[in-house]
Amino acid sequence: MTALRHHGRPSHRPFRIGLTGSIGMGKSAVARMFRQLGVPVFDADAEVHRLQGPGGALLAAIEARFPGTTGAAGVDRRALGALVIGQPAEMAALEAIVHPAVAAARRAFIARHRGHRIVLLDIPLLFETRGDRAVDMVVVVSASPFVQRRRVLSRPGMTPAKFARLRASQMADHAKRARADVVIGTGRPKWQTKQQVTCLLACLRAALAR
Repeated sequence: MTALRHHGRPSHRPFRIGLTGSIGMGKSAVARMFRQLGVPVFDADAEVHRLQGPGGALLAAIEARFPGTTGAAGVDRRALGALVIGQPAEMAALEAIVHPAVAAARRAFIARHRGHRIVLLDIPLLFETRGDRAVDMVVVVSASPFVQRRRVLSRPGMTPAKFARLRASQMADHAKRARADVVIGTGRPKWQTKQQVTCLLACLRAALAR
């Protein structure tokens, strides 16, 4: 098994796996596999939706910085996306609002699951937010550019231009793979991906039990 990120078994509990991957790479499917195998999962995207949804804690700050992008239903993601995607300064302003709130929720999640041996932190921007510094192992999900494009363009409302902007705003897949402790391939039948996840957890649990 790949060496633990901090060169040995960490003294803290739980052991923290950081899961990341570019858009369309199958990260959500892999996170579900970990959950099915008994690992508590923190879903950063779901937390963002909660914070930006009806009555969300971030609505006032987002509306103040990006007027007209929120309402009774929460953030209008299409309107907000039109303002920030492909606009580095605007994206940075939004991230300055969102990232600290998500980090606080992540710390609370870890505290609640202190009794578990392993937790999974599903964080799309793990490297971009330097979240990899706070985990014990980084797992990157990856597939071929062809598979990625096919998956993303099948989503409702997605266009080739929007996909290009989203991909350009993220760290390249090859760079993420280079920084990973473990790479899980998802451009194959799901049972093969599940097999990779199962083997990784079995090895990790055995290592942590020593």
